[in-house]
Amino acid sequence: MSTLVLAPAGRRLKALARAELTLLVRNRGALVTALLVPLALPFSVRPAVDRMDLKAQGLNVGTVMLTAAIGFSFLFAVYTSLVSAYVARREELVLKRLRTGELGDFEILSGTALPAVCVGLAQSLVLCVGCAVLLDAGTPRAPYLTVLGVLSGLVLCAALAALTATVTRTVESAQITALPLVFVSMLGSGMAIPTEVLPDRLASVCELLPLSPAIRLVRGGWTGQLSGYEVLGAVAATVAWTVLAVFAVRRWFRWEPRR
Repeated sequence: MSTLVLAPAGRRLKALARAELTLLVRNRGALVTALLVPLALPFSVRPAVDRMDLKAQGLNVGTVMLTAAIGFSFLFAVYTSLVSAYVARREELVLKRLRTGELGDFEILSGTALPAVCVGLAQSLVLCVGCAVLLDAGTPRAPYLTVLGVLSGLVLCAALAALTATVTRTVESAQITALPLVFVSMLGSGMAIPTEVLPDRLASVCELLPLSPAIRLVRGGWTGQLSGYEVLGAVAATVAWTVLAVFAVRRWFRWEPRR
């Protein structure tokens, strides 16, 4: 019985994701941002990384660059592109029309997010292989933690994008409303600057940011330096942020155009 119920839902989700992927491919600006920015931005922080004392923290350039690249993929391939997508579909009445059919709210939001999440996942896999080969990042010592960090970061970014869309009036303003989380995450979540090299008090504050737990799991999986207690703390934090974001989306997401 459950299989019969899930099969139509899966087909509806697949059809919506395929339509959203077509729209993403046609939007060259969004496609370039999603595909190229996460690959190019890590090189902008390379000079700063070279001046850091990474060996004292058990890190190397390859590991730091890998984490930065995956973090930028979270922000640009998933988060910012989805904020624009959600707002555009809402203002064009696409979301409103979809709600009149068989699709549920969760299916609509998930189907819209699926192409961007898949792009982010594919980028993360490519970046892991590329950094391991080209930047001597080595192999992950606890690969399951890296996988957990990537997946939790992708899901959280999709939820945060839907939440940000609730306060975004137009597609043009999406880049502005998404900027605070992008800026704070780049500086404080361990992407541009590893939290390990920050003062302890500042690092403790930065660890409370939404994407910090996922980034910590990604890096910890590569270095193998996270204790069991630290892993549990990071998992609990990312689950808490995800639950909070999903609750806020369910309560405040706007399906009608903001006019």
